[in-house]
Amino acid sequence: MKVEIWSDVMCPFCYIGKRKFEIGLEQFEHKNEVEIIWRSFQLDSSIQTDATKTVHQFLAERKGISMEQAKEMNDCVSLVANEVGLIYNFDNAIVANSFDAHRFSHFAKQKGLQNEAEEILFKSYFTDGKNTADYNTLITIGNDIGLDANEVKQMLENNLFTEEVKYDIYEAEQFGISGVPFFVFDRKFAVSGAQSSDVFLQTLIKVWEDRVL
Repeated sequence: MKVEIWSDVMCPFCYIGKRKFEIGLEQFEHKNEVEIIWRSFQLDSSIQTDATKTVHQFLAERKGISMEQAKEMNDCVSLVANEVGLIYNFDNAIVANSFDAHRFSHFAKQKGLQNEAEEILFKSYFTDGKNTADYNTLITIGNDIGLDANEVKQMLENNLFTEEVKYDIYEAEQFGISGVPFFVFDRKFAVSGAQSSDVFLQTLIKVWEDRVL
């Protein structure tokens, strides 16, 4: 079975959705026969990476709300993340355009390490306060998951996997995907949002049963 997941590194519910999906998958009898492919999506392609601006400031400006309201919203998201064992440090998170992080993910996919890449990208952004648009950051975290640092550097500097990222975004448009995370099972069933682990488990079972009928 193939599960494709459209997501964005800077999307807090994508990391939560990843963990909930994994909890459901762990309970699935045929989990070892599931191939997971991460697809690129940008919530806002116009975002300028700005290490001086907090996520609270960014959210306040984007939604036209006060800093206090933005912090309250992020605090609520942090509580949801905590429920699945994730720690969000929005006070330290750096607003960053995610395009290069998506290229990094595609490179990792070519090396058989895409799921590990997605996990470390999310953790770097939401927990560790790292700039996921910074080449040095991507080279370092690539090395941490077993990628060759020089190869990551060359990939980034030569703008490799740009077309792959653009194609994922194009496909999302064709499917009518307007928000992420968005999970597609064998191109037949879809689950939108960070649903409960039970929803993911039942969808896996349903898709599997349809395959063997």
